[in-house]
Order: sequence, then structure tokens, then C-alpha cells
Amino acid sequence: MANHKATKKDVRQAAKRRDRNRYYGKTTRNAIRDIKEIKEPGAFAEKLPDVASMIDKLAKRGVIHKNKAANLKRKLAKKVPVAPTA
Repeated sequence: MANHKATKKDVRQAAKRRDRNRYYGKTTRNAIRDIKEIKEPGAFAEKLPDVASMIDKLAKRGVIHKNKAANLKRKLAKKVPVAPTA
């Protein structure tokens, strides 16, 4: 453990940020898991913007890389059923 006052503060802040980031990451992973289990198309399409927003916020905060966020959103968007064109 460091002896400088500022370094001790930095350790406290890092622990706080780590806990916060772990919470946001876990919450988003749970939301992704839940949306994948939805069977009816209307409900899936309804929840997709909320989950995509959560993923974007993780990327903005630096919890995950922006390319990982794009890949997660792409995989979810592929599962949205498309209405048949007549």
C-alpha cells in the first residue's frame, strides 16, 4: 500500500470505479441474457433499444471496447424477426 495521501485517495477512487463498472457490466450482461430468451417478436423488438443503449453506455464509460459494443449490438439485431414484404 502506498504511503502518499494522494495515492491512497487514488486507490479508494479506483476501487469505487471498479465496483461501479462491475455493477453496470453485470446488469448489462443480465439484460442481454434476458433479451435472448424472449420468444415473441414484438417484445424482443421492443426491448432491443433499451439493451442497445445500455451497451452504448458501457462503451462510452470505457468498461468495454467500442468494437465489442458494436459486435454485441449486431448479434442482437440479427435476431430481430423481419416482417415479410408483400
